[in-house]
Amino acid sequence: MSAPLLALLDGTLADVTVPLVRADDLGVVRGDGVFDATLVRRGSDGAVHVRDRDAHLDRLERSAEILHLPEPDRAGYERAIDALVAAWDFDARPEALIRLVLTRGPESGGDPTAFALMAPLSASAIAERERGVAITLLGRGHDGDEVAAMPWLLPGAKSLSYSINMAAKRHAVQHGFDDVVFVAPSGALLEGPTSTLVIDRGGALLTPAQDGILASITLEHLMRDAAAAGLDVSFAPLRPDDLRAADGAWLLSSGRLVAHITSVDGRPLPRSPLDADIRRILDV
Repeated sequence: MSAPLLALLDGTLADVTVPLVRADDLGVVRGDGVFDATLVRRGSDGAVHVRDRDAHLDRLERSAEILHLPEPDRAGYERAIDALVAAWDFDARPEALIRLVLTRGPESGGDPTAFALMAPLSASAIAERERGVAITLLGRGHDGDEVAAMPWLLPGAKSLSYSINMAAKRHAVQHGFDDVVFVAPSGALLEGPTSTLVIDRGGALLTPAQDGILASITLEHLMRDAAAAGLDVSFAPLRPDDLRAADGAWLLSSGRLVAHITSVDGRPLPRSPLDADIRRILDV
């Protein structure tokens, strides 16, 4: 695996092995901060593309606003992204993730901590694009509309507090699955720990309403370009039986981009006839 690259907001590269964050940084001791992540890849034309760059910077700003953090230095993050892309060895690793990080800074007071980190896209994420993912349904303690009405639960923010998300994925792997889709107490399908659900129901592409869950930039990309491909993507209330009876389904995310769902709690799910169209729209 190629070593990660670290960039500061002045556009300089720093040694990733040298400490950057203070031990009392609130991002460390309380997970008090935000991040976003975008895929960087070299295309068949040889050009390097930072996918949906502006949209990820916009979402970082929205997340910071929700947490009442200082406004991110957008120009600084732009410099950091450019420095990372210029230094990356795309011959060795043609796909990588850039994480944009902003914490509240030291608990005793001081400036926020801000940096960008670039690392290779994991081999598992690349493999899952082709082989798909076996998922399990796991409960989540609130319905989406309930969360949307509780701003202290940070609906719509991509915060550093990802422990529950990662615990859900570990639980899935420990029980023989690849990933998770959360289910609300009402029985409504929500999102995955790091992904958004889309199902094919008779040629109509449906996705859960994003009340109280993180807005997906990859889903926005799909919804923006689907019409030109003759497809319709819309929000709809979905329940587990809708997924089990679907003609196919996918998990969308900024890194993996798209992975078709092969089974739900051990029950096989067909690969949608629209799979090739989805991949073409998302440039997979």
